[in-house]
Amino acid sequence: MSGTNQNQPPPQQFNLLPKIINGGIAGIIGVSVVFPLDLVKTRLQNQTVGPNGEKQYKNMLDCFRQTYRAEGYFGMYRGSAVNILLITPEKAIKLAANDMFRYHLTLPDGSLPIIRQMAAGALAGACQIVVTTPMELLKIQMQDAGRLAAQAKAEGRKFERITAMQLTRKLLAERGIFGLYKGITATAARDVSFSIVYFPLFATLNDLGPRENKADPPPFWWSFISGCSAGSIAALFVNPLDVVKTRMQTIAKGSNERQYSSILDCITKTLTQEGPTAFFKGGACRMIVIAPLFGIAQSIYYIGLAENYLGIK
Repeated sequence: MSGTNQNQPPPQQFNLLPKIINGGIAGIIGVSVVFPLDLVKTRLQNQTVGPNGEKQYKNMLDCFRQTYRAEGYFGMYRGSAVNILLITPEKAIKLAANDMFRYHLTLPDGSLPIIRQMAAGALAGACQIVVTTPMELLKIQMQDAGRLAAQAKAEGRKFERITAMQLTRKLLAERGIFGLYKGITATAARDVSFSIVYFPLFATLNDLGPRENKADPPPFWWSFISGCSAGSIAALFVNPLDVVKTRMQTIAKGSNERQYSSILDCITKTLTQEGPTAFFKGGACRMIVIAPLFGIAQSIYYIGLAENYLGIK
């Protein structure tokens, strides 16, 4: 009997609170660093090609240049307050939920097959949309306002900017709480798909890292590289879903820009009028955004600030 017990792996402990704190801190640091890139990504995804092939932005660098010239440095952070405020619960839920589901899906022998890793990622992605959907909805309107304002100015029209709080009040007054969940299906499709790819890939890459003892975590820099690599691959994989989500959640449209009644309607119209390459608009920019965002967030999360520096066990 004692021999059997010796062959059993030691029982693992899991405490959700420090994981949530680590995820929140990781999210704030990560999004603060990459937000200007995310703003450019949103504007590139939302612009449509005119009847004569004209574009407001030629490429990512041109979008940066035009945004900085028209709105200045702080214009690159338009909508960041909403994002930073809500990224805390969003990343806390995403990272902590994945760890929690991985813990509960681990087999008695301590192994976690790839299918179970994917299931844990999917469940974590499904949990986060409660916060992600309203966060993305508000963020996109704030980010895209500069593009619409520039377009209106060029056409001699007026464009009235509104704050995130004004938009929230407007949506609640017109549609109730469900107004903040416009595009939730598209958001769920993107986030669940992303998490299915990202988390197992990150875990695999992170486990390959150098370490003195097998039980030790890999060094900070290796978790950063693993997060960047897994994040960029997963971002490219789900970029078509991100384009659909962004367009579905954009409330204010520019001249001759289309409204969509459903995900299928958005996919059909985009494919028919812009071709399959439209689903990869902002793809390079999104990879550049997601790579450092998840590299920073994942490495900060793995440092264990709550456990090691705040004394929360």
